[in-house]
Amino acid sequence: MEHFGELPDRRTRQPDGTSLDASVTVAVTDSRGLVAYWSREAQDLLGYAPTEIIGSPLARLLSPDGSTFRHRDGRLLDTRAHLFPLLDARQEQAALVTALPASEALTPRDNTLKQWMFELQPRVLTIFDPNGRTLSANAAAERVAGFPDHEVRGQRVTEFFLGPPFEEVERRILRVGKTGNPESTELFVRLPEETRAHAWGLDIFPLKDVDGRVCAVGLAAEDYSTQYNTRERLALLSEARTRIGMTLDVAGTAQELADVVVPRFADFVSVDLLDVVLRGVLPAPGLAVLRRAAQSCSRPLPRSAVLDSGDVHTPPPSSPLARCLAGGPAELHDLKAPDIIRWLAEDPLHAAHADAFGAHSLIALPIRAHGVVLGTVLLLRYATSPDPFGPDDLTITEDLVSRAAVCLDNARRFTHERGIALALQRSLLPRGPTVHPAVETASRYVPAGGSAGTGGDWFDVIPLPGARVGLVVGDVVGHGIGASAAMGRLRMAVRTLADIDLPPDELLTHLDDIVTHSVPPDDVADDVIPGDVGATCLYAVYNPVSRSCALARAGHPAPILVHPDGTTQVVDLPAGPPLGLGSLPFETAEPQITEGSLLALFTDGLCKSRDHDIDEGIRALRQALARPAPSLEALCDTVLNTLHPQPDADDVALLLIRARGLGQDNLASWDLPSDPAIVAEARRRVCDRLAAWGLEDDAAFITELVVSELVTNAIRYATGPIRLRLIKEQTLTCEVSDGSSISPHLRRARLSDEGGRGLLLVAQLTERWGTRYTRTGKTIWAEQLIHAA
Repeated sequence: MEHFGELPDRRTRQPDGTSLDASVTVAVTDSRGLVAYWSREAQDLLGYAPTEIIGSPLARLLSPDGSTFRHRDGRLLDTRAHLFPLLDARQEQAALVTALPASEALTPRDNTLKQWMFELQPRVLTIFDPNGRTLSANAAAERVAGFPDHEVRGQRVTEFFLGPPFEEVERRILRVGKTGNPESTELFVRLPEETRAHAWGLDIFPLKDVDGRVCAVGLAAEDYSTQYNTRERLALLSEARTRIGMTLDVAGTAQELADVVVPRFADFVSVDLLDVVLRGVLPAPGLAVLRRAAQSCSRPLPRSAVLDSGDVHTPPPSSPLARCLAGGPAELHDLKAPDIIRWLAEDPLHAAHADAFGAHSLIALPIRAHGVVLGTVLLLRYATSPDPFGPDDLTITEDLVSRAAVCLDNARRFTHERGIALALQRSLLPRGPTVHPAVETASRYVPAGGSAGTGGDWFDVIPLPGARVGLVVGDVVGHGIGASAAMGRLRMAVRTLADIDLPPDELLTHLDDIVTHSVPPDDVADDVIPGDVGATCLYAVYNPVSRSCALARAGHPAPILVHPDGTTQVVDLPAGPPLGLGSLPFETAEPQITEGSLLALFTDGLCKSRDHDIDEGIRALRQALARPAPSLEALCDTVLNTLHPQPDADDVALLLIRARGLGQDNLASWDLPSDPAIVAEARRRVCDRLAAWGLEDDAAFITELVVSELVTNAIRYATGPIRLRLIKEQTLTCEVSDGSSISPHLRRARLSDEGGRGLLLVAQLTERWGTRYTRTGKTIWAEQLIHAA
């Protein structure tokens, strides 16, 4: 027998030997829980001789709960069993077993109470030596571990629990035994006796003697799975609030929902929306055609067992998805339920998916916003997730989907409004390259990306008399339908002002007055500022005859001129204030444009972004415009791919113009004296030039009438000098310039009037006519269609 030191000798007992009046030593056990020493008091008390009991398990002598002793004849004694931990000569755990009299059992001592506290504590309590070996464990630890205390005594944690989490626990036990500093950690594991993983909170602390030396290490563990699950649900909802609805894209919002749910809550989720919802339309009752908007899976999906994003399907009537579409509530099912088996028999695609991964439970929910069902959500858990969905999971899923439904409806509304704004804007922009003899054009409009929506950027190419062309580009403040409507107002205003042939600075002045007067009165809305207030605009008139371009701008970026040799420059042009401020005047610049040169008009969204300022963007734009390109269309693509590869927060308008000159062969001009006799000479010269152009049959008669009327009016009502000019392009334009600013008016002459019918004839015989004012007077012009020889 091992030497355990001198043991106490207490022989006091009752004459019948079955009860005590003082505590006595009964036995000593070895590290395996076997009796190694048997006292004479034990023999008298329990009736066993030493030879009968030494080497037997101590549990043989105790009641089932270990609280008292059992006599050899099987009866329980009125005594209390108490075990004190000992270390034998090999430093292995042993125990000193004593028997307490009934009186002490009724009034336990402090050590007994502490032992009870250890044993009956519902938390898992375990004591380890500084080397990490188990010394003792309470009943809660035995229940969790699945085996009794004596089987793990002397072993490390990793000898009876396998896996990295338990290796970390053992490292912490050893560290506490070495440093004496307590530690805390959390563990999410499935123990051998558990069907699913539980969350455990662990406190590991040193047990020190009076001198502060670490004699052992205590471990207290508590299963807080309920609190953990609640915390995880709240964390999931919190994450959903921050991740779902970050964009106003319907499919993107659906994918955000799917990414939040998988894999932390479900193994698979599909978000199916009614087909019209993806187009921004509010669905009508009775629709059942679903389109897969988003999906996510914790495992690779087989092609034969899942729909692709964008695929259309109609769930069978037996499907929980069909019931959700019909307005039914959320449903929670085991896949072995009869109605689910019946559904899968009619739906081979979902049946193949469920079989491929061993799905065992599902949740189906309607996506309902403001009482309207937009689609459905289906969640699955596979065989790899031992826990099926429960009622708590159904509740949190309903909260999650109701949050997502609001975001999806907002995205749908935005898609609908964006579609209206984009259709409105595209209807107001030129539908393709404008064919004009003075210029070759190419253009691009790119709406803003993300949640910004369609903006108010616009451009236009306006044919003007005299083979000239008006070029305009503008940017309205804001986005959406309001910005598109403001853009439409400005575009129509510019076209109207251009039609009366105003120079660029005067046109912008009138446009600024229009915008200023469009501000609502104070009693309408103090915080409403129309989108055209603060808008910018650039207007230019290119004259192929003089090869000059008159430009003015209202707060807009200056255009870039690319010369035929590839060099670029920013046109030196006074900025002017944005529209609607009514402050500084506008100024015009008139640079010469060499034939074949390229003029680039654009909005600031092309050159300004989050990554760089507009000056850096202008430099990049000049470099892109200088690159060789086979056509203007190709150059537009090059510019956008370089400066605007992805939709940004602002929309972009780009207008490229290649200048052409008008040859002298297509021009004829004469300076005329203020003499009525010159009218006949003017008609003769015009007829000769028309004959040279091969137009004597087509236009001679009408042109003679126009020249007679316009020259006669200039001689009669205006002052010199008088100049007659013919311009032949797609039309034949007759211009008469004089030094007077008085404009003729079209009127209907009375029967008794001798004159007043000339301009009426001009208006009837030509396509259009008008007056253009200059700094030295005016020019009256008339255009007629011709058929070139």
